[in-house]
Amino acid sequence: MILHRDLDIGELSPCPYLPDRKKQIKYFLASELDESDVSFLLAKGWRKFGVYFFQPSCPGCQECVPIRVISDEFEPSKSQRRNLKKNRDIDVVFGPLKFSDRAFEIYKDHSDQRFSQECNLEEFIVSFFSPSTPGLQSEFYLNGELIGLGFLDRGEDCLSSVYFIYDTRFSHLGLGTFSILKEIEHTRSLGLKYYCLGYYIRECQRMTYKDNFRPREHYNWLQDKWETI
Repeated sequence: MILHRDLDIGELSPCPYLPDRKKQIKYFLASELDESDVSFLLAKGWRKFGVYFFQPSCPGCQECVPIRVISDEFEPSKSQRRNLKKNRDIDVVFGPLKFSDRAFEIYKDHSDQRFSQECNLEEFIVSFFSPSTPGLQSEFYLNGELIGLGFLDRGEDCLSSVYFIYDTRFSHLGLGTFSILKEIEHTRSLGLKYYCLGYYIRECQRMTYKDNFRPREHYNWLQDKWETI
């Protein structure tokens, strides 16, 4: 691993997930991590975009809980099986990170329609196509058209979902759930134990979908250990 900036901590700012709370992030910049580095950092609750690695360090709050699905024990629920059936005509391909104009189109649409956020090409490339770790992407095709794209990091015992975007014209298909189901399936096919789903905040409605994937483990910040849910 090459460290480009030592561990630092950002300023307090409004929390985007919980009203009337403040967030604070500790972070460092690094590249050329290997799979063991990835697994170690994920096991300690770190996340990343590009070379930017971060972890919440909010005063008096530990509501951002890292979670990971146990891939070889996971079985889709009844509603998840319906999702798989509804999307059986979607072709899913896993491969190396690969920029395309269509991917950026989807990112712009997703950012605008889902979060009312503007984005630019440089930000997109730096965040997702400047690999600091072993990475791959999932691609979702309907009738030959790319309609969704996932970015993942690979550790020695896991795949970690960094971000998933989709063409919002296809929101009715439940592509967020479908992508997780297919990525868990791919994690298991690689013989990896965990599929990391990032942070889960129980009181944040935008994250309630993560509660539907079990069995999983939650990271206990205070005790520095993972606990099965």
